[in-house]
Amino acid sequence: MCNEHLRLGAVILPEARWTDAASTWRLAEDLGLDHAWTYDHLAWRNLRDSSWFGAVPTLTAAAAATTRIRLGTLVSSPNFRHPVPFAKEVVTLDDVSGGRFTLGIGAGATGWDASMLGQSPWPLSERTARFAEFVQLMDELLRHPEVSFRGRFYSADEARTYPGCVQRPRVPFVIAARGPRGMGLAARYGRTWVTTGDGSGEGSLGAEDGAALVAKQIAELQGACRRSGRDPQSLDRMVVTGGRLQSGLESRDKFRETVALYAEAGITDFVVHWPRPEEPYKGDLDRFQSVITSLS
Repeated sequence: MCNEHLRLGAVILPEARWTDAASTWRLAEDLGLDHAWTYDHLAWRNLRDSSWFGAVPTLTAAAAATTRIRLGTLVSSPNFRHPVPFAKEVVTLDDVSGGRFTLGIGAGATGWDASMLGQSPWPLSERTARFAEFVQLMDELLRHPEVSFRGRFYSADEARTYPGCVQRPRVPFVIAARGPRGMGLAARYGRTWVTTGDGSGEGSLGAEDGAALVAKQIAELQGACRRSGRDPQSLDRMVVTGGRLQSGLESRDKFRETVALYAEAGITDFVVHWPRPEEPYKGDLDRFQSVITSLS
């Protein structure tokens, strides 16, 4: 599905038992969505004490239940993952999906993931440094079947990732970034850059204001690409709505207007959240289907 070459996707929270969730992932494909994602957390916000399943097993099951739609994490982070075992899981998921997996990676935040393993949350400077090293080592592990690496935070001693990714030279990376260093990582390693807004949390933004904010971020991203010697047009640009950025799902007309404004701002991929019976992301499934198919 596309609108002037813009791709559409949905985030499906990993909360339902698979006997119920399987039909949701198949419906996402049947609706013509280009990609479907799930959050990679140990626990998430006010749903900490609610049903919540692992991202990798969920996406593996979704890969077996679908045939076309691309699948991915939004986003995996160093908060509770080490690149060596995670790379093995990524290779496996890419294989099961037949080369339909995309790895979303971010620096992580200071929520439950940051402390659930018993450590104190890392300061921002350390999270940023770990993020850079995590992306670098993941790139090495997924490109080469034998890797040794000694970094400040992560190491690999003759790590093996045979037979490697189905997608070559490796699975594509979606890099979440708002600051200069993260955007530099997106320019160097990413197939796609992704944003959810500015992270201020000070109220939601309508389509015009949200698109204007993202357009400014894209201008900064283009600068990072030029500094890295990369053509900015070779890096896809994804926005995830439903949090700070309003999605326009309340009606067909509003959705078309919202998508058009973000496309004009330079976005290539527009992502919404699958409707839930209550907040967050409360919505009606019938209306959601009607709105999504309005762009087909």
